[in-house]
Amino acid sequence: MPTTRPWSSATLLAALVLAATPAFPQVFKWTDAQGRTHYGDKAPDDAKKQEIKVQASSYDGPPQIQDWAAILRRAPKGESLQPRSSGGLTMFSATWCAPCKLAKAHMAQKGIQYRDVDIEASEKNAAEFESFGGGGVPYFIAGDKSMRGFGPEALDRLIKGR
Repeated sequence: MPTTRPWSSATLLAALVLAATPAFPQVFKWTDAQGRTHYGDKAPDDAKKQEIKVQASSYDGPPQIQDWAAILRRAPKGESLQPRSSGGLTMFSATWCAPCKLAKAHMAQKGIQYRDVDIEASEKNAAEFESFGGGGVPYFIAGDKSMRGFGPEALDRLIKGR
């Protein structure tokens, strides 16, 4: 008796290719009637908008805390890769990033002071993010440690360990 295969090889292959294709967020920039510039995943229908190419993705894996001494060693001559901060926590983020929003809510709830660097707000911010290796957001730097991704317990450990 022949068995019926619900998925042919071609269909299965197509499904695997689509699953492996990275999904990039769509980010728009627009100016409101008062002349203020806005960024977001949806622009008002009546606004003159410009689509922004996103160079980073949200990191949705488990948070990874690491010593970033290796990154410091590859800093361009004469430059310091220490985050510009008053000795606190620096967070690289993007307005469309869901884990970034969760991290900001967690830090607000706990009263944690931090410097937020929106990697898409300016070329200077994007260049600073790239100087730390780029990659996905959120990306945190505290002292000589860094963490990519967000988890409340991992962020608390990072902050306590600096």
